Amino acid sequence: MLNSHDINNEDAYQRPVFSFTDKIYRLVWNLTWLVFCSWTPRNLHRYRIFYLRLFGAKIGKDNFIYPSCRIWSPRLLETDEVVTIGPDVELYNPGGVYMGHHSIISQGAYICGATHNYHSKNFDYVKKKITLEPYAWICARAIVLPGVICHEGSVLGAGSVLSTHMNEWTVYAGNPAKPVKQRNNFLK
Repeated sequence: MLNSHDINNEDAYQRPVFSFTDKIYRLVWNLTWLVFCSWTPRNLHRYRIFYLRLFGAKIGKDNFIYPSCRIWSPRLLETDEVVTIGPDVELYNPGGVYMGHHSIISQGAYICGATHNYHSKNFDYVKKKITLEPYAWICARAIVLPGVICHEGSVLGAGSVLSTHMNEWTVYAGNPAKPVKQRNNFLK
C-alpha cells in the first residue's frame, strides 16, 4: 500500500493530460453549448452549426446536429455534406473525428477517441482519430473505440462495441462487433 509521501509530482496518474488553455477552451465551449444550443428546438440545426464553426469545427452543408448531443471539442470535428449527429450522441474526440457525406451517428451512440495504455507504468494517454466514410451508419447506443475506420457504407448495429475497422458495405453487430452480413451497395 502506498502512503501519501510515496507519491510525488512525477506520478503519471497525477499528471494532467490536457493543458490549462485546452481546459479553458472546453469550459467556454461547454458553457456556450449549454446556454445557446442545448435547449433549442431540434430543427434549428443551422443555428447550432454556427456555434460549432465559431469554436473551430469544419462542418459541411446540410448537416443535422441535435441539441442533446455532446461534442467534446468542436475544433477536432470535421464533416462533409449531409451528416447527422443524433440526439444524445457523445463525441469524445481528442484524436479528431471525420465524418464523410451521408454518414450518421444515431441516438445515444458513444464515439470514444482516446484511452490509456494500461501496459505502461505511466498509464500514457492515447488519442486516435475516428473516421466514418460516406454512408457509414453507427446505430443507436453503439460504441466506437479509438482509431477505428468505418469504411464506406458500413453499419454498426445497435448496442454493438467496435474496436476494429469495418469493411465496406458490411453490417457488424455484437460485443465485440463482428461482420454479420453484407449491405446492398446502392451506389453501383
